[in-house]
Amino acid sequence: MSGIVPVSAGEYAEIERLFAELVGTRQDLIVVQGEAALPLEAAAKSLGGPGVRALNVITGPYGAIFGAWLRDAGAEVEDVAVPFDRAAPVELVADALDRLGGVDIVSLVHAEAATGSVNPLREIAAAAHERGALVVVDAVASIGADPLEIDEWALDLVVLATQKALDGPTGAAGVVVGERAWERIERNPAAPRRSILSLLDWRENWLRPGRLVLPVIPHHVEMRLLGDALWRALDEGLDAIVARHGSARDACRSGVRALGLEPWVRDDAEATAVATTVRVPEGIDPAALVDPSFPLVTVAPGSLASEAVRINHTGRHATLADVAAALAVLERTLG
Repeated sequence: MSGIVPVSAGEYAEIERLFAELVGTRQDLIVVQGEAALPLEAAAKSLGGPGVRALNVITGPYGAIFGAWLRDAGAEVEDVAVPFDRAAPVELVADALDRLGGVDIVSLVHAEAATGSVNPLREIAAAAHERGALVVVDAVASIGADPLEIDEWALDLVVLATQKALDGPTGAAGVVVGERAWERIERNPAAPRRSILSLLDWRENWLRPGRLVLPVIPHHVEMRLLGDALWRALDEGLDAIVARHGSARDACRSGVRALGLEPWVRDDAEATAVATTVRVPEGIDPAALVDPSFPLVTVAPGSLASEAVRINHTGRHATLADVAAALAVLERTLG
């Protein structure tokens, strides 16, 4: 560790305070050591278990993975899936909840960076709460890109990360846990203990003693990068960052259509501001529209790789100048 000053418990706690201030929550916010998949799996394993009933909303690949983790924990999971080119209608979720009855958890991804959709989280959360269910949210792609009101919408457990819209590191992520979620985790005999996936260990060894002694050895460089990203975001203001991403999205979608192309998510009201996925005309290889020297236009990830490209107007690149440059690359490669 030559030349690296270790992150102290006080510095760690201050980074958590900054994160909570940025997202405007008074609930417990813990920074865990690892990329966002770690707190997502920890949430599924902490809340899932025999006798737990969950409704898992799937609008992209990440939602399917979370449902699998819930099943691994022993939960009974009903999936509500929609085509990956749209958001989940709140009526679909409400109908599923009424049909099933007695659902304990509703889980969903807020914004899908892979496909470009954003779910009506506020309305879905309200429908879930009216029926007594907890709301668990993957907000990794949406924070900083789309409006997210954790406390106002009474979200029970939210996983956050800064590597997309906030230009932060990938090796440390946040998880916000509300009191209703803590109560269910405490009652769950299947919740992990003495494990990297244990949220209860963090509560008992870090939160309750007053954040005095770190229960882990932190990634010192990643934590300081996270702190820097949070300070930058606080300086610009989260609302301003969201507005900047929204302007980039709107300009990008307009420009894509002017080129004779179509966004993967056709309905503007269902489009996230973190990135725009674009349908490639039939017979064209998406790789042919990508300039390797220009990283803002890439082949779409996962199952969309053969059908689409993605314009990454994300973080510092959520500007009209970057959108214009990306559209110029598409115009040139199409020609």
